[in-house]
Amino acid sequence: MEGTRRADIRPGISVMVELAEHKRTGKLTGGKVKEILTTSPNHPHGIKVMLESGLVGRIKRIVR
Repeated sequence: MEGTRRADIRPGISVMVELAEHKRTGKLTGGKVKEILTTSPNHPHGIKVMLESGLVGRIKRIVR
């Protein structure tokens, strides 16, 4: 599942995010959502979140 809809995101779910410094490489980092930072209901590049590790990135995939 893609992470472009804010309604699909909840704190505690496992996700794969693209960090800002890895934007050009496409490298993904896994983690659990601590806080949702995007306020709009949708975002074409992925909802921006803070992971429990403190890293911030845009969700590219929700891990089920």
